[in-house]
Amino acid sequence: MKDLSSHILDIVQNSIRANALRIDIELEEDLARDRLTVRIEDDGSGMDEETLRRVRDPFYTSRTVRKVGLGIPLLLQNAERTGGAVTIESALGKGTVLKASFAHSHIDRPPLGDMAGTIALLAAANPEREFLYRHTSGKGEYLFDTREVKELLGNVPLNDPEIVRAIRTLIAENVSEISEER
Repeated sequence: MKDLSSHILDIVQNSIRANALRIDIELEEDLARDRLTVRIEDDGSGMDEETLRRVRDPFYTSRTVRKVGLGIPLLLQNAERTGGAVTIESALGKGTVLKASFAHSHIDRPPLGDMAGTIALLAAANPEREFLYRHTSGKGEYLFDTREVKELLGNVPLNDPEIVRAIRTLIAENVSEISEER
């Protein structure tokens, strides 16, 4: 995967397959500590200890349509390549928390990518779910919450093409003001 937004999309798709109704995506850029941290928390079905142990293995997947599961192993490889790490906490029936950290300035750190497009796509494709996206840096914080957007829109669906464009633009403009991405 060429950027962090692709990794995030992949991990969130796992949350959706685990029947999560609420998914929190947090991205923190901390230049003082030279850290970029991604945290994804869901209220899905969670994983048992065996699955949690095996999820880092590229030749393990719970999906039946393929024999490999490269999402988490590739994220782990990218994080470790920059001096970072990936931790995963999960319990059956309680959801999962994945945290990936990267050296922000490391040449091998994947770029952020199109976070606005990713969040807009997730919200539009899964209007029955709640997404919270929080992006923080030394320049400030931006929070996008689909619950607030749904309340403002009333009967207009999140997947209306004009709404999707507006959401993407809103997120992109706000994140560009605070992002430390070069």
